[in-house]
Amino acid sequence: MARKLSIVVLCIVQMLLLLVENDAEIVVSTVEAPAPQPHKNTTHTLSSAPAPLPHTNTTKSHVPNLQHGITEGSLKPQECGPRCTARCSNTQYKKPCLFFCQKCCAKCLCVSPGTFGNKQVCPCYNNWKIKRGGPKCP
Repeated sequence: MARKLSIVVLCIVQMLLLLVENDAEIVVSTVEAPAPQPHKNTTHTLSSAPAPLPHTNTTKSHVPNLQHGITEGSLKPQECGPRCTARCSNTQYKKPCLFFCQKCCAKCLCVSPGTFGNKQVCPCYNNWKIKRGGPKCP
């Protein structure tokens, strides 16, 4: 009986250590997230406003920034949730997909576009691997 009890206690201690290690990794990854770098526009010398896109409505709600959210450092941490929900919308494993997507987004501040593939547009998201060498980010 004492042997079984010691095995159970050992398993609980190992699970707690894994939980603490995983939580520390999440905290460290959110602290080490790179700040977005502003892009200097050298094509406009006199005008401070960018030229409107041809054949589009120029109101702010209808002119999306095509690179926003897919280039490294272009998201704010609070924008990760909706991006990951869209990224994981077609998977049957939603909980793990959302967990790892949000972990990757917290570190990289970007989410690859679409529901699969396209990881090359965000190198941090693409190159973060698990211990076995597979991709960490969905």
